[in-house]
Amino acid sequence: MTRGFLLIALLFLFISQMDALTLEEKIRDDPDLSQFYSLLERNQIASTALNFRALTLFAPTNKAFQRYFGNKTYVLYHMLTVASTLEQLKPSVTSDMEGNPPLYITRRRHQNIDQIFVNNALIIKSRSNVQLINKEGKKQILHVIDDVLQPLTTIPSSTVDVHNPDAFQFLTFSESLDIGQHRVRSYRQKVILHKKEYLYQTPGAHTFLIPVEEGFKSPHRPDMIDRKVVDGHIIPNRTVFTAAAPLDEPLPTAAFEDNLKVLITFFSQTDGKNIKTYVKSQTLIGDSVHAPGVVLSEIVRANIPVENGVVHLIQRPLVIVDTNVIQFLEEKEDGPLSKFFEVIQDFGSEFVQQIRRMKDVTLFAPSNEAWSDSNLNNIIRNRERMREILNLHIVRDRLNTDKIKTNNLNQINQVPTLVDRRFLYFNIFTNRDRNQTITVEGGGVNATIIQADIAATNGFVHIIDKVLGVPYSTVLDKLRTDPMLKYTFNIGSHGRFNEQLAEKTKRFTYFVPRDRAWKNSEAVYPNALQKLFQREYAQQATEILGRHLIVGDRAFTMGELRQFANQTAELPTVRGMLRIRVKEEDRPEEYYLQPHSFGYSILYNNRWIQVYRPDVECTNGIIHVIDFPLLDDTDSIISGASSKYLPLSSLAHLLLALLLMRFLI
Repeated sequence: MTRGFLLIALLFLFISQMDALTLEEKIRDDPDLSQFYSLLERNQIASTALNFRALTLFAPTNKAFQRYFGNKTYVLYHMLTVASTLEQLKPSVTSDMEGNPPLYITRRRHQNIDQIFVNNALIIKSRSNVQLINKEGKKQILHVIDDVLQPLTTIPSSTVDVHNPDAFQFLTFSESLDIGQHRVRSYRQKVILHKKEYLYQTPGAHTFLIPVEEGFKSPHRPDMIDRKVVDGHIIPNRTVFTAAAPLDEPLPTAAFEDNLKVLITFFSQTDGKNIKTYVKSQTLIGDSVHAPGVVLSEIVRANIPVENGVVHLIQRPLVIVDTNVIQFLEEKEDGPLSKFFEVIQDFGSEFVQQIRRMKDVTLFAPSNEAWSDSNLNNIIRNRERMREILNLHIVRDRLNTDKIKTNNLNQINQVPTLVDRRFLYFNIFTNRDRNQTITVEGGGVNATIIQADIAATNGFVHIIDKVLGVPYSTVLDKLRTDPMLKYTFNIGSHGRFNEQLAEKTKRFTYFVPRDRAWKNSEAVYPNALQKLFQREYAQQATEILGRHLIVGDRAFTMGELRQFANQTAELPTVRGMLRIRVKEEDRPEEYYLQPHSFGYSILYNNRWIQVYRPDVECTNGIIHVIDFPLLDDTDSIISGASSKYLPLSSLAHLLLALLLMRFLI
């Protein structure tokens, strides 16, 4: 009993000692906050506040200081004059720094996790909301953050006394502010010329995108900045810091009205080990002056807090479409397509000028990250092959996503490239949130458009996530991932037919019916498709698919098969000989209106079958996507014959009947 009372007394003593712990001691005893504590100790105002006042402290971790490249850490910018828990933090709170510049609080739900940011720093919730009492009985609260908070300050040589400037004061005194080598004189002149100062002086919390001098090298560009363009650089009533930015979510700008609608989207791109953040303007509804489309700009200095929001300095003005496709690639040496442009330049000025001279062109340009694929190492050295691959990314037409979607609705899924007889094919997917993704296939590679509709004076640029024409998947992988070939993949899965398609020592030529081809066959062979999906008909399905598959020491392109011309080609498949004829129709001028009236066709069983997508290259063969399966009237699954292929369910019933008859006899 005595021991029990002793334990309780010790527990109360421990709790009382814990209660006596101050916020300063808490930070001092935390080894992960040692660098911030060292700064607190040396700051007399901060030390006094810790001893005598209520406050809130945002303490960066040691790791945060390792990533910080600023010349100075402003301790008082990490301190509030009141004690505020996470739940009590308002969208804008006042810091204890001279001039009392605000800190901005962002709350968001990301990957099913609720997050809170102060400016660009994530609050580590598991280590925050630490509430302690100092020796004067004042409540103090600690929040641990993952980044050092950096206020806007003047340069040491400045003679201008500016504390807590708003966005227009930022423009006015930018030469005296610590923003590196960046200057914004040209844009400031346009804001004043169009009498838009009030937008930058408006109280509240807004996001201001301000282009730097680098973006005004084009002699005609300054003249294109009008009142509406200025409006398109402001996101009203919302502060967007890059770490907390709603990536890929379009945000309305001040230029969002009946006659002109401009959205701003933040997105990031990995370039080697570096992650760059970009903004893009999307003009949904344009007019005679402002062309519809997307304009990209890199954020060259981010997250500059001002009295009425946050400023991001960007590489070039948004909204304005004043460069052709090649000029867009040239404009930024380390831009999002710099590696693609390097490859193009390797082929000399003639190739670049070919694209520059095009009046209507669409470029499907692989991102910088796409060029890190090891499959490209050997191909890049092969200039003839590489030229063909580059031409596969170019379409002689203005093709934005709206046109791609309209064409798909009209069953026009393919467009010709600069490579003779080579096409691009499109698929559109809609997720549960009704967001659409567009994929493009060329030369056996299925790529996703990750940044669409970048507008140029002579067309569009779409950034894709893979290099087209460089196969990286086996025939099996291609069947598994291609959204147009799901039926054939599923039919081949039941009888283990597909397993052979992963072998890398063989070369396959596979005539693969697309999903619509199988559906079309039902009009001729009712119920056949339904049976092919049933496991009890796996053997019959294997026989039919085997007729489509040629296995050998080489794969055949449609051009090679066409050499047989008017004579019948006999090709050894895994199920005997396949006898077909091949023809090719020349492309008519109005091919967009007649997408299936040209190209390759094969004659099988007295039926000419369109080759919808020829020469889909894989690492172990070639796929030819066809518009009707190679079916025979004598196929048991069609004729209903059961002597050769008896479904397992029918066999079970037959055995049961025989046993019953024997029992009755």
